[in-house]
Amino acid sequence: ELIMENNLSFEETIKKLESVVKELENKDIPLETSIKKYQEGLELSKKLYDMLKKAEELIVETKIWD
Repeated sequence: ELIMENNLSFEETIKKLESVVKELENKDIPLETSIKKYQEGLELSKKLYDMLKKAEELIVETKIWD
């Protein structure tokens, strides 16, 4: 299981990102809150991307040794 620096699994991070997206879809939130949520979403997306890259590297590395 892939674990991020803040001890969230990939799946937990996806759920957190989905929650941020739902909050952003709410048109009643203030602009400042929207900006903060957008930044949080970008950070989560980058962490997820990094986790996927690490997983890909492990797979490639494993295939090299087969």
